[in-house]
Amino acid sequence: MPYIRYFYFLFLVIILIAASSWHAIPVWGFYGHRLINKMAVFTLPTEIMAFYKKNIEYMTEHAIDPDKRRYATKHEGVRHYIDIDHWDKIPFPNVPRDFEEAIIKHCTISFVSKGDTLHFNKTILNDSLYLETDAFGGITLGIDYPLFVKYWKKVIKPLYYEDEWKLSGYDFDELFGTAYFQKNKIDILINDHFSEHGIVPYHLESMMSKLTRSFENKDYANILRYSAEFGHYLSDAHVPLHTTTNYNGQLTNQVGIHAFWESRIPELFAEREYDFFVGKATYIENPKEYFWDIIIKAHGHLDSVLQVEKRLSKVFDSDRQFCFDERLNQTIRIQCPEYAEAYSSALGSMVEEQMRSSIHAVGSCIYTCWVNAGQPVLAEFPEVVFIEQTEEPIPAKDVKARSHDN
Repeated sequence: MPYIRYFYFLFLVIILIAASSWHAIPVWGFYGHRLINKMAVFTLPTEIMAFYKKNIEYMTEHAIDPDKRRYATKHEGVRHYIDIDHWDKIPFPNVPRDFEEAIIKHCTISFVSKGDTLHFNKTILNDSLYLETDAFGGITLGIDYPLFVKYWKKVIKPLYYEDEWKLSGYDFDELFGTAYFQKNKIDILINDHFSEHGIVPYHLESMMSKLTRSFENKDYANILRYSAEFGHYLSDAHVPLHTTTNYNGQLTNQVGIHAFWESRIPELFAEREYDFFVGKATYIENPKEYFWDIIIKAHGHLDSVLQVEKRLSKVFDSDRQFCFDERLNQTIRIQCPEYAEAYSSALGSMVEEQMRSSIHAVGSCIYTCWVNAGQPVLAEFPEVVFIEQTEEPIPAKDVKARSHDN
């Protein structure tokens, strides 16, 4: 019995330490996301500003909802970033701007027969897709690539949130005009190797569609929900460290730089020094191009983000780089104000400008969705009932343990 009490006590201690550690990590951090969403409200046209000002507390507090559910579903984390340098260099001409085409380019297509899995060699050439394999005497299939993309969007895209993308041989025979797969009882297995490296620019398009439909339907609860969450993803896309495999400086011996740039700097200097009057929201003619320009600009800052901190770390002694601070009744190790000020000054107006750009982007995207929905008249004081919503719940054991915030 004493041993049971001991292990029970130990278990509680571990839980408390884990909880306090989670709160101590600045996870733009919560402060930045709330501030950006709040200020974006004041960029909106008068026709909808009254509605958003009435609900500004919701816009502010729910700006962090996507971060809260990052580990509730394996599909959430990848929406916050894209490791674009894993695929290409600025301006990333080899990364398809269409989400389905990006997945097609980087997926594997295999067939399963009698327990064996055999892979196709996939080639996209001259607007045609070719699949080849040496199995069973060799198979070569060719199809018009735009037709395959159309098929993908209709048949395979709905499988995106499934654990396995599996097609019957009948589906493939119908697509390629053969009788081979069904006859030999072969199933087709498709594995996505693209999404794991982040999908934020593509998810921004999805959020724009959801918010537009909510405006069309005058669905007030989802108008606010998608507006707040859209703001979060847009802000994340502006963070240089959300565009790289070296997302926390772990590849350059700069672990912790993510929260330093995204959280510590704004917390110290935003309210005191930054100018958040960014003008009125503007209509976005080409959202896809707009979102990719955000990624390209953010990634363009990456070298400075890393190199400036690396240089300063050689000038400041370690005891002048990190100090201890009390937060939520916990003592945490964090960058000293003097070191943070030196870093902020060396970066110039970078952090401020990315925050300003985030604010204007959030307002402009909300405005664009409203215009595209036909500029519906919104009740100034709607009776809105909010229901807690989650998306694509996945067991915790299946969630990939990666965070761009710590």
